[in-house]
Amino acid sequence: MFGLGLIDILVIVSYFLVIIAIGFWSMSRIKDQEDYFLAGRRFGKFIQTFAAFGQGTSADTAIGVSTTTFSNGASGIWSSLLYLFSTPLYWLVMPWMRRLRLITLGDFFEERYGSKALAGVYAIIGTIGMMAILSVGFSAVTKTVAALTPKEISQFTVEEKAEYDMAKELDNLRAADYVTLNADQKERLAELNFIKPQKTFSQINQNILMWLIVFIVLAYAITGGLEAAFITDTIQGIFIIILSFLLIPFALSKISLIYNGNGMFDAFRIIHEQLPESTFEIFGSPSAIDFTWYYILALAVMGTLNVVIQPNSLVANGSAKNEYAARVGFVAGSFMKRFVTVLWGFFAIIAIVLYSGEISNPDYVWGYATLDLLGGLNIGLIGLMIASLLAAQMSTSDCLMITSSSLLTHNLYRPLFPNRSEKHYIFIGRITGGVVLIGAALIATQFDSILQILKFMWEVNVTVAASFWLGMKWRRANLKAAWASIGFTSILFFILPASISLFWSGLTLEESLLKTTNPAPVVREYTAKAPDVKARLHEISIWENLPIGEKESTTAPEQLEIGDRFEKTYILPQKSIFWTKGIKKLNNNQLAGSGMLNIELVFLDRIGFDLSKNSYAMNETIRIIIRTVVPFVVFLLVALYTKEESNDRIDRFFAKMKTKVADDPESDIKELELSYNNPERFDHMKVLPKSAWEFDKWDKEDIIGFSLSIVGVFVVIGLLIFLVSVGS
Repeated sequence: MFGLGLIDILVIVSYFLVIIAIGFWSMSRIKDQEDYFLAGRRFGKFIQTFAAFGQGTSADTAIGVSTTTFSNGASGIWSSLLYLFSTPLYWLVMPWMRRLRLITLGDFFEERYGSKALAGVYAIIGTIGMMAILSVGFSAVTKTVAALTPKEISQFTVEEKAEYDMAKELDNLRAADYVTLNADQKERLAELNFIKPQKTFSQINQNILMWLIVFIVLAYAITGGLEAAFITDTIQGIFIIILSFLLIPFALSKISLIYNGNGMFDAFRIIHEQLPESTFEIFGSPSAIDFTWYYILALAVMGTLNVVIQPNSLVANGSAKNEYAARVGFVAGSFMKRFVTVLWGFFAIIAIVLYSGEISNPDYVWGYATLDLLGGLNIGLIGLMIASLLAAQMSTSDCLMITSSSLLTHNLYRPLFPNRSEKHYIFIGRITGGVVLIGAALIATQFDSILQILKFMWEVNVTVAASFWLGMKWRRANLKAAWASIGFTSILFFILPASISLFWSGLTLEESLLKTTNPAPVVREYTAKAPDVKARLHEISIWENLPIGEKESTTAPEQLEIGDRFEKTYILPQKSIFWTKGIKKLNNNQLAGSGMLNIELVFLDRIGFDLSKNSYAMNETIRIIIRTVVPFVVFLLVALYTKEESNDRIDRFFAKMKTKVADDPESDIKELELSYNNPERFDHMKVLPKSAWEFDKWDKEDIIGFSLSIVGVFVVIGLLIFLVSVGS
């Protein structure tokens, strides 16, 4: 069936049955909202570790990293690894989530700012963010499973065969040094880069597959709540780790076999022989338009500020039995993800050697490689891989679905319909959870690539980040500043960009908004390797076949030998400056902007900045910096020029946040009462005792854990450097 063997199908079906059974078992243990949404706060470090790993590691992580690395070389690993630098901060911040002692992060906005309406707005924004994360996974897993069931060329339709031929032509043009192409070839290259033809077509309808996954997640997560989600996360975490290691030895062995290597480990040497030096540049090769060092840095700062404000941060840590279990579990699970991310990126580099001439759509690389490397064994490994991918997606889907349903139920529905029974709210939670999954699947259909969805996901929480961070640590943070920051940035960065073209139909055709980047060519010097020599021979062949007139007007490419130093000119593809989904050609061949309009870049263009001279990565970096800084500037200005709030609610909030969570609930209540009765109980811990800033002195646990986390960051980077340099 669809190219899968019987044993593969049995593996997949068996996995589904076990997961659904766990959901129904957990259903019998649910008595109230805290049981459903936070599993009764009864998990220790082991479950917390796999919960953090599982909910942060969806199918999009493995497939997304392989996609961006296959396209951009080693620098593409940063599409997921950019959160690495945030990890030590988790050790300090995640105990806050447990210390809040709340059901949802929306409750924080109600408690800190005294506004149920603000909590409701956060519930909507947080849910959109969760749906964005889910949509990346849905897109990734469906594309990969589609790649596992490819059509043979003989099965292509006429249209698919024509697109396949264009993709092959594009591969040949891209392989050449740009300066050796004649005018017609350069024009054809630009045209094909715009069209982005594919070479791979599937027997499976990706939309049908996506809705099947949604149904399965609904079947076990809606019934069993967070406990079912976290238990399946633990099981699925093991599957994901298997997934991380499974393909690498098979891929290395195949490389060694193809290139007559001396065993599997000799493949490391062969990889460096067969790939250009630019592939191994960790902080952006000239051909990597998406992940330059400055773009990675900007995303890392934004990610550090935004990841904590994601609603699942409270759910993941609020379910722990104490704050030590919360911080250990979240940091350990996050580092597990960082290590396997490096392995996924390394596998994608291996895949470049094996499949660079065969795959035109990098979103398909994981599935294509799986079918090629494991399919011939006929021992169920294809089924195991599909089950692992589905495990990765569903382990994230269940947690984020429960997180979103708790927000919508607790912070939107409950204020509108108070004093209902616990069973009623649990029922509503199940309904809203289903709505979230369906919404995520619909979002996945609105983007052309995984990278586009990733960028939307990274940015969606910028609107509420300032209200969270300043509300946590600054007594002068007030409701007016929160509304101003959230309202202004939501309108400027999301509502207006998404809707303006709907009300102004001709805007997408406006010539001034169809500008593209036109960066200067990039010249780099490298040591010639086998692929460089092969590419140069191809360029020489093209030049020799030119008409006499064209040959006389161009310079003959020089012969290359392995080990020679040579220069290579890169021409970066022209990319839309103002439209998130680029510029597309309509049926009448007219060009039109697509996606959301980057208003902040339009403003810079109007005041005289020539953004066309920048690389695409530079413009994206500018946009990220603006979106990161503006919410904080607006919040600070409004807070400083409005009346300071000083009341018992704020005193109680900061008194609670300084009181560590006790293991025993009764003891914890007593400690809270002591703090409420004496709000200045822990003022001796303040770094700035007479200021409005609530920064506390670190204790021994803070210092040791943070220091070890810093070491962990260097270990991960060291592993990355080792894997991309070994054999060179």
